[in-house]
Amino acid sequence: MAMIIREATDADWDGIWPIFQEIVSAGQTYAYDIHTNKQQAKQIWLNAPRKTFVVVEGETIIATYYLKTNQAGPGQHVCNCGYMVSANARGKGLATTMCNHSQQLAKELGYKAMQFNFVASTNEGAVRLWSKLGFATVGCLPKAFNHPELGLVDALVMYKWLSP
Repeated sequence: MAMIIREATDADWDGIWPIFQEIVSAGQTYAYDIHTNKQQAKQIWLNAPRKTFVVVEGETIIATYYLKTNQAGPGQHVCNCGYMVSANARGKGLATTMCNHSQQLAKELGYKAMQFNFVASTNEGAVRLWSKLGFATVGCLPKAFNHPELGLVDALVMYKWLSP
């Protein structure tokens, strides 16, 4: 079955929410409150970003990402993204697909760079993938992420210049 990436609508929220809830409640990769409720999550993931996308297989949303301006004013040429893949869809290359899609979109929207502000150093798959896709680790925030099992671990700032 073919997968498609399309811009999310309000009607997609009920399909995004289980993915968001699963990942955020685990507390291992995102610095969101593990008790974020459905309404708060919708504001964070669907309403506040500039764009939100879903990856759909058949009728099922299996992954999602957002793209937003990282900072206002003099920093508005840098965007930020967040990516989530449902547990049953991992290992299919969706994070790679979404990151590549978001970089192309970022360029089309006029962004010059992309920054991941707070990558848990223990999220080894993400660190490895972002590095493979050309993101450099430009900063390390010592013991800034409180992992539910490992305690205080480093958070990384990763950055990629998108313009020639």
